[in-house]
Amino acid sequence: MSTNGSLDLSHLTSLFEEYKGGGRTYLLPMLHDAQAIYGYLPESVLDAICHALQVPLADIHGVVEFYTMFYNQPVGKRIIRVCTDPSCAIAGGEDVLIRACQHAGGIHPGETSVDGSVTVERVTCLGLCDQAPGVLVDDLAFSEVDVEDTPHLFDLTASPSHLRVAGEPRVITRNIDVISATDLDAHRAAGTFSAFEKALKSMTPDAVIEEVKASGLVGRGGAAFPTGSKWQYTRAAGFDPKYVVCNADESEPGTFKDRVLMEGDPFRVLEGMMLAGYAIGAGKGYLFIRGEYPQAAKILQEAIDKLYAAGLLGLNILGSNFSFDIEIRRGAGAYICGEETALFEAIEGKRGFPRLKPPFPTTHGLFMKPTAINNVETLAVVPDIVTHGGAWLRQWGTKDSAGVKLFCVSGHVQNPGVVEVPFGTTVRALLENICGGFIGTPQAILMGGAAGGFLTPDQFGAPLTFEDLRVLGAPVGSGVIMVFNETVDLRDVLRRLAHFFAHESCGKCYPCQLGTQRQMEILDRAWEGHAQPGDFIALHDIGATMTEASICGLGQTAAAAVISALKIWPELVEEPSASNA
Repeated sequence: MSTNGSLDLSHLTSLFEEYKGGGRTYLLPMLHDAQAIYGYLPESVLDAICHALQVPLADIHGVVEFYTMFYNQPVGKRIIRVCTDPSCAIAGGEDVLIRACQHAGGIHPGETSVDGSVTVERVTCLGLCDQAPGVLVDDLAFSEVDVEDTPHLFDLTASPSHLRVAGEPRVITRNIDVISATDLDAHRAAGTFSAFEKALKSMTPDAVIEEVKASGLVGRGGAAFPTGSKWQYTRAAGFDPKYVVCNADESEPGTFKDRVLMEGDPFRVLEGMMLAGYAIGAGKGYLFIRGEYPQAAKILQEAIDKLYAAGLLGLNILGSNFSFDIEIRRGAGAYICGEETALFEAIEGKRGFPRLKPPFPTTHGLFMKPTAINNVETLAVVPDIVTHGGAWLRQWGTKDSAGVKLFCVSGHVQNPGVVEVPFGTTVRALLENICGGFIGTPQAILMGGAAGGFLTPDQFGAPLTFEDLRVLGAPVGSGVIMVFNETVDLRDVLRRLAHFFAHESCGKCYPCQLGTQRQMEILDRAWEGHAQPGDFIALHDIGATMTEASICGLGQTAAAAVISALKIWPELVEEPSASNA
């Protein structure tokens, strides 16, 4: 790697040629590729990238330091990332982390072994919540890691992760583990891309949008905005170019359904993007995937390459006047990039700071052009809607919650995994009939993810719909169902969620930056048994301030689970003054 004692930069030549003329939008790919070559991103490499892309060096430093998976100092030849979010923690994640540090020579999390062979890191959510505890070793994911088997992570002989899918009917997930993920011929024989061909040959873009609107499909990433309306607004924007963006930055503790879709049926997701592009009049799509999903990114790129080879992507697809390209952008460890405008900034080669809204993405999105941005699961539903018509999806669910939904089940259940069921299925039916029942006596369920709300056992009969869960203060969100039995100290769960938000706050707005830090400090005290008078009220005041004054959804929902828990179990944050009264 070096010439006469200096770093050999000739290895960058091929990268510069590959990304020539792309400008700033290729910053993330180039940083990933350069780090893969050198192991980290030294100053001389960043300087060379600065000149190649014509991006100010200060801006490049800002991007590198923004993401946790980029390193500007040497790290171990192997990086072991151990998840300690709630699902992994209750399965022994902390013990695995400690054992990994011991095996690396007694280092602390975040440190590199003396011989430089390994760096061990504590991380939140690797999307392996159903196979906890999960560990990512470089680009390989390992599941259900036992503390005694932790040393095997160092020689890559631990158990690899796999896909777990259940439920009835299997609509969105029907091809997973049935057809090889990247076998294009087999997928086409099973009907994949027939919807896209139908749209090109016999439907106008407006007709596609009307079918999506008629289906009642809403965003499956948490916001639940009507998909057809979003596409209609984007198509109606009076200027071009337009873009489609697939938000695959699934990073919230408890979420993993999008990973399963991308690894198990990438063509379904890509077909959804292509239909969105046709509907809104876009010529290009970007799929932004979190950095902790290297296997999904690899599978998707292979699938995209095969679509180009088959003439299903590129110019004048299938002899039509429609041309469409798709590029992948990998994140590098920043939950905030799941916020749509922060994601745009990341694709543009900037730090992932959220933008003020309005204007909205439908008119001023990626590169400040009209953009339709949708979640992975949302796009995966679209091909069947186009094939069968909007009324098809409404055969399941309720008036206000149409269709089937993927739920991410983790924690104290016998058979965790991705579960596909119609909206309206009760929580208890899903857990007992499909997931094999509880492990131990259930204490609570966290619905909707880190920004969700809690259900108690007497509420497990609630139907899984937007309208029914809203009444209980427990959102559907991205479909998280995290189960805790009576052995779990919920104060520990709350403090881990608080640490997650404090770590992931981007710092752009003070209510979120300071509020998440203060929330974390209070919950740390409560967990340690050192709650102070006024902590209960302070948590509510902090939560209200973040909700009302934060710029984006991260800060606006960072206190949701905490406030939900305190409403049900106020004793979690003890008031010493009350106990002494």
